[in-house]
Amino acid sequence: MRVLGLDLGTKTLGLAISDRSNTLGSVLGVLRYDNYDTLVKELDMIIKEKDVGTIVLGLPKNMDNTLGFASERTLNFKKVLEDNLDIPVVLEDERLTTVEAENILLEADLSRKKRKNIIDGVAALIILESYLRRRENDGK
Repeated sequence: MRVLGLDLGTKTLGLAISDRSNTLGSVLGVLRYDNYDTLVKELDMIIKEKDVGTIVLGLPKNMDNTLGFASERTLNFKKVLEDNLDIPVVLEDERLTTVEAENILLEADLSRKKRKNIIDGVAALIILESYLRRRENDGK
């Protein structure tokens, strides 16, 4: 089963998915949302279609390791996912992933408009790959 990486923003949700061997990830896209209900329905379809066994949700911690408002929003979303989807949801520290994603896209020389449309998907990919590397290292 595959792993689905998520980067929750205030209006968008970045998505990335692992390959079947759970060694590589790729950007799946970005979903715009107004409420969690429609988002959960879309995620449920993706989970079934892509044979997803685990969700990795980025947890935005402050640099001093404390949890702020964004973390509370993410923890609430995690609970919504767990209450509505029959799939484990794992939290992954996402400090600086958006900065890293922005740097990757700047290196690729994408315009500001193109970066804005895909940055959350790239951040989700960084979250997913961080989880996959950590899981591989823990297995050794």
